Formats: sequence, structure tokens, C-alpha cells
Amino acid sequence: MPLGAALLGLIVGFLIGLTGMGGGAMMTPLLLWTGWAAPTVAVGTDLVWNALTKTVGAAVHYRHRNVNLKLVWKLASGSIPGALLGLYLLNLLKKSAGVEFVDHLIVRLLGGTLMLVAVGIIFKGYIRHWLPAAAERSATDEALKGWQVPLLGFVVGVLVSFTSVGSGSLIVTTLLLMFPGERLNRLVGSDVFHGVLIVGVAALGHWHLGDVNLHLVLGLLLGSVPGVWLGSFIASRIPEDTLRPAVATLLFVTGVKLV
Repeated sequence: MPLGAALLGLIVGFLIGLTGMGGGAMMTPLLLWTGWAAPTVAVGTDLVWNALTKTVGAAVHYRHRNVNLKLVWKLASGSIPGALLGLYLLNLLKKSAGVEFVDHLIVRLLGGTLMLVAVGIIFKGYIRHWLPAAAERSATDEALKGWQVPLLGFVVGVLVSFTSVGSGSLIVTTLLLMFPGERLNRLVGSDVFHGVLIVGVAALGHWHLGDVNLHLVLGLLLGSVPGVWLGSFIASRIPEDTLRPAVATLLFVTGVKLV
């Protein structure tokens, strides 16, 4: 398994570096298909791996001043309670309905979330073309006073605890709709930085519940670190518009099969 896990990490890491999309959305289904982890363990293992991977990306974005900390804290004010509620419900369901029921539920929720992420990836590519040029609403202090951003964080927080998916494309797509005037790299950087917080909380929760395969995490990291670097290195040579439909189609088909 260690060599296979490293190879899997290399492939997913390469795709993350190449497209900036779909780390959690790709890893959990692949862990299920390989049979290396049951659904609950696949989610927990992916969360720990994802948290460590996102930490590197968050440091880079912060160093390049691509993080809106006020937006991050606003998202976290909803996502962290959402993640904690998701963990509580998950543990409650495991005790009352059994692990088999929870595994079945996770697979169905994962499938539905993957389809949402796929739609989000496609939608994200056209938002700036569809929105009028006059739509210059940015994530200012005044714009962040509402309840919409914390609600977005809360919903995604619950999804992440159950499926490990949703902290990336779903948030960026929705933020683009809410703040079309904000620079895209600032939204992406803020999302990655926020992802460390929400994925970290969910990962610690799954670790406490005993749903993490540490050896599998280390094997995945062994391949994903060079994979992310390699994908990032050649990303500028391949148009993202070429890759986005392929990634979205793969995720949508995977979601349909899981549902």
C-alpha cells in the first residue's frame, strides 16, 4: 500500500497543482475505489492529508498578500460551528444507527456533493463573463456585515465533516457571486487559508473518533508534495479552460455513480 498510496498522492497532487481544484473531491472517492479505507476512514484520512497540503498553499498565499483575513474570519464564524455540528451528528449516528448506516450515508452525501462541486467548477469559469462590468461589489467591511457569508461557511462546514468535500470550489464559486469585484487571487487565497481552519477542525474531530489511517496519510503525502510542485510548475503552459470541463465531468460522473 505505501507505494500505491504515494502514486495516488502523486496523481492527485499533480492535478491540484495543475488546476487548483478538487483535492478532497478526488481523494476520498479514490480511497473508496481502491478499497484502502471504509467511507468514514476515507473521509478522516483525506481531511488530515488535505489539512497538511492546504497549510503549504495557505502560507504561500499569505506571503503574497492574497488573503483577506476579515473574510476568512467571517467564513470561519459559520464554518467552524458547522464542522463541529457535523462531527457531533456523525458520532451520534455511529452510536445510534451503526457504522454501516453512517458509511452508506457518507457515500450518498459524497456523491451529491461531488455533483455540486462539478457544477461549481463549470459555473466559476463563466461567472465573470455573465456578471455585468458594473458589478464591482467587493468584500469590504460593510459588505461583510450580513449573514450570508457565515451561512455559507456553516453549510460547507457540515458538508466537510461528513464528506471532506466542499471547502474549495463551492466556497470560491459562491464568493464570486457575492463579491464579483474582488480580485480572484484574493478570493482563492482567502479560501485556501480558511480551508486550513475548517479542514483542520474536521480532521482533528475525525482523529478523535478514530477515523484516520496515519500510515495512509504519510504515503499520500510522499507522492502529493512532489506532485503539487510538478503540477504547479507546468500549470502556466496548459490553459485552465481546457482542463476545467474534464475535471468537472469526472467529478460529476463519479458523484452520479456514488449516489
